[in-house]
Amino acid sequence: MTAMTSLPVGADEASAEPALVPGAPSRRRRGRATGGQTWVTVSLVVISLFTVAPLLAVIILALSPEHAPTIPYAWPSSLTFDNIVRIFNVGEFPLWFWNSLVYSVVSVVLVLLTASMAAYALARKRFPGRSVVLWSIVATLMVPMQATLIPTFILIAGLGGVNTLWGLILPTLANAQAVFLIRQFVRDLPDELFDAVRIDGAGEWRTFVAIVLPLIRPVLATLAIFVFLWHWNDLLWPLVIGQSDEARTLTVGLASLASETISTSNVMAAALISFVPCLVIFILLQRHIVSSITSSGVKG
Repeated sequence: MTAMTSLPVGADEASAEPALVPGAPSRRRRGRATGGQTWVTVSLVVISLFTVAPLLAVIILALSPEHAPTIPYAWPSSLTFDNIVRIFNVGEFPLWFWNSLVYSVVSVVLVLLTASMAAYALARKRFPGRSVVLWSIVATLMVPMQATLIPTFILIAGLGGVNTLWGLILPTLANAQAVFLIRQFVRDLPDELFDAVRIDGAGEWRTFVAIVLPLIRPVLATLAIFVFLWHWNDLLWPLVIGQSDEARTLTVGLASLASETISTSNVMAAALISFVPCLVIFILLQRHIVSSITSSGVKG
């Protein structure tokens, strides 16, 4: 007779170790993975706190009473919006805000328009010297702005652009980085699409407006954020070209306020107001950034 094996008396059959499924992770491996994810989460939370801490400090100082002790020495006893209201009566703050807004928005529109047209020509048109033109544009990325600051100022001053918005905007329209990035995006568009448009009899301008611009919307939105932030936070060129108080941008105005005898709360209120347009433009265009990353990943 064959001997029959049985569990010891009193042992629960449910406590028997289940057979491991081939390829299934063991309990030890699952526990190690869970512990690793916990440490990653904790590390990200700590890094996020350090990243957000300066912004929180600006918000608290901007909402603190005018002569309250500043962080980290004491926490304000109350919060108020008086500093935000008061800062609009300091100097030419509303005019500085308007100058920065015009400088940033107009520059974004013109940079994207001119860069997209140049990128379309460099990506889809065949003409002698195309490669020379492209690499000449790319080579300008290696030239720092400080090296061309004095010649640019002499040129704009000779044209009468000192203390004017057009003199502030004009030298920043030639954006080699925007041309190169849009050109790479246009180059990856399918050739069959352009062949079909030509068969339908569409001209170059119609092809550019009706076909190219809608398809490159993600990269345009991404560049719009970068160009807006660059112009909004620009300090050196507005400081050089805007020599009167009325021609200053917000960054130059904030630098002048910091050197005056006004409270820290008022300066932080001005800094907080200057942050709002950057946050708004990012919220409006962030979904296009995700689309750009997704489409780039699919193409790759």
